[in-house]
Amino acid sequence: MTITANLTDAPRKLLHAEIEIPVKPGPFTFTAAKWIPGSHSPTGPIGEFAGIVVTGNGQAIPWRRDDIDLYAFHVVVPNGVTRLHIHDDFLAVSQGIDVAPNLAELEWERLMFYPAGVPVSQIVVVPSVIVPEGWHLGTALIPAKSTGNTTTFAQTTIRHLEDSPILTGRYFKEIPLAPGIAPQHFLDVAADSPQDLDQNLTPAFLAALNKLVPEAWAMYGSHHYDSYHFLLTLSDFAGRHGQEHQESSNNGGSHNAYSDPVQAVSNGELLPHEFTHSWNGKYRRPVGLDTPDFATPMKGELLWVYEGLTRLLGDVLAVRSGFETPEQFREALAYSAASLDQKPGRVWRNVEDSAISAPIQGGNMAYNNWRRSFDYYAEGELLWLHTDMLIRELTNGQKSLHDFCLVFFAKGGNTAPVTVPYNFDELVADLNQVAPYDWANFLREKITSLSPHADLDGITQSGWTLAYSDEASDYEKGEMGKTIDAYFSLGLLVREDGTIGDVRFFSPAFEAKLSPGEKIITIDGRAFSRSALHKALMERKPESTDVDASKPIFITVQLGNALRDVPIMYHDGERFPRLERTVNMPDLLSDLLAPLVK
Repeated sequence: MTITANLTDAPRKLLHAEIEIPVKPGPFTFTAAKWIPGSHSPTGPIGEFAGIVVTGNGQAIPWRRDDIDLYAFHVVVPNGVTRLHIHDDFLAVSQGIDVAPNLAELEWERLMFYPAGVPVSQIVVVPSVIVPEGWHLGTALIPAKSTGNTTTFAQTTIRHLEDSPILTGRYFKEIPLAPGIAPQHFLDVAADSPQDLDQNLTPAFLAALNKLVPEAWAMYGSHHYDSYHFLLTLSDFAGRHGQEHQESSNNGGSHNAYSDPVQAVSNGELLPHEFTHSWNGKYRRPVGLDTPDFATPMKGELLWVYEGLTRLLGDVLAVRSGFETPEQFREALAYSAASLDQKPGRVWRNVEDSAISAPIQGGNMAYNNWRRSFDYYAEGELLWLHTDMLIRELTNGQKSLHDFCLVFFAKGGNTAPVTVPYNFDELVADLNQVAPYDWANFLREKITSLSPHADLDGITQSGWTLAYSDEASDYEKGEMGKTIDAYFSLGLLVREDGTIGDVRFFSPAFEAKLSPGEKIITIDGRAFSRSALHKALMERKPESTDVDASKPIFITVQLGNALRDVPIMYHDGERFPRLERTVNMPDLLSDLLAPLVK
């Protein structure tokens, strides 16, 4: 079959496709992709498809959508028709669709139809793309022919095509990376303006990206791609995002994602995280996520490996390659660990369930501390940090999680793009190959138990302790942005205008019956502001001499036209997480973060 993606209307949020599928006369069903690899969910955007017209030999052929599977379309192919032609439009108007006046990203499921009921690895396709005049493109697909603004790529499969996004833009650069390393690696970057390209591609950023490649190779002891492309948008229209693929990653940040120091730290783990997925998620993939097509539901019970291990390894690579400093890593780890440690929902929902229920996660984040959401990311990071420290203990410091990576990700040596699925038993066997232990019970206990507190053993065994201070870290300030963080004290996240964004269950604010959506008007008689909240909290510390520290904090909140006065009993001041060194213990966390490549 063939598919031609026409992106010339991308600046006005319209994409088009012309598709031809070999057919025989009689009933035939074609379908759009529903379960998208990397999303772990039925997120195929069928609702944004429009203008679907089916023809054969130039004559219109009626189609009917399936009553149950809304992604599938039925036709009856007339005699004499050997190729079915499908035109479709994609309305790129939803949040998260990465198109802008001067750039566009194409994930192929936004335009792609293909024969239903056939494994996607067996459907051969020749893809093409048409970009706006004067625009350039980057992709891991292999160009076969270019004519004007049309590029035709080498024959591939529908499975591989879905895994091979395209980035195109007016202001575009392709930069070769890691000279001397084969296969080749590239940074393909598009921006809203030429100034954004120049300002973000700093020497420090490019040095870190160049160092990321050899550090990853040393970490995983293999590679599983014919070339690799970091696709990156720098755009306030497209926004921050990341999507993994085996030979590329689809990444995005604001127009100053790497030129602004605060954003550069916040985005430091993005490229290392998505690059790690080439090994963890694409080459090695949980068997429940390795489906034969995009219609078969995925099973996410091992997402604490797919995403949790990737989060730790990506964060480590971010430090080793220079995107972040060890201090910035510790600040991020402290915030993540504290958030999990003070997440009341852990008493009813375990880590495994957060992975199994991934397809129904998301939505409004209010009360998310009770509901829990994509916690397999952060919980998995703590679990695998604990695993690293346990391996070090079991082997008297001779081995670490790195040795597991060399066993788990380098099976088969260097390969072309291919997926090798795994299950829980293989995971346990590989860990036992590194350091014999009852890994099966260790891992099951961590992912299935209910506990009011997070697994902090990896942190404490690394020579550090989770503590709290009255000054927010630079990482937390960057992550919070304009949100006022009183989560670890009163149990509140508050917007600058006083609107409550979230309330932590069983916190002082929760016990005072505050709720998301209410707006704080005054606090202790002062008009609400960041400084007024800070003053009220600090006055309630036991050592404060400004007011009677035993008195509640008095606030007035408004919902609609109703006002009410609320006293909050709290007397411990500001509280922000940090890591403190443990006396007389080796600093194994710094050992973990040390570069492998000299």
